Amino acid sequence: MATVQTKYLGDLRTESVHLQSGNKLITDAPTDNQGRGEAFSPTDLLATAFGACVLTIMGIAAKTHGFDIDGTEVETTKVMGTEPRRIVELITTFKFPHNNYSAKHKKILELTAKECPVFNSLHPDIKKTVSYCYPD
Repeated sequence: MATVQTKYLGDLRTESVHLQSGNKLITDAPTDNQGRGEAFSPTDLLATAFGACVLTIMGIAAKTHGFDIDGTEVETTKVMGTEPRRIVELITTFKFPHNNYSAKHKKILELTAKECPVFNSLHPDIKKTVSYCYPD
């Protein structure tokens, strides 16, 4: 069974439906590629999937090891290349809340990030720059 159904709405806009839940999302081409930039672009969704996947996998690991990462935020910057037009780098910063993370917890989180299915599905030529900010 299909996971997502996407329809082209015209004017460089699509609507996708997650078939299991019925949730919908719109994409627009970015302003630097003839679009309006009024919604996520398809490459924005790849960057979003990367950050969301890593946070989800970290959440599973934290739960398994008896701590939480509630309130953690991630910022992802995509860097586009040309010839062909593609993502050449994802710069990702994880910002953890005050939670007195031990050295063991930090190690678990940082190792877990590399187990994300999206992370491991990306072409190896895409540079992945990841940093972790833990408050003191």
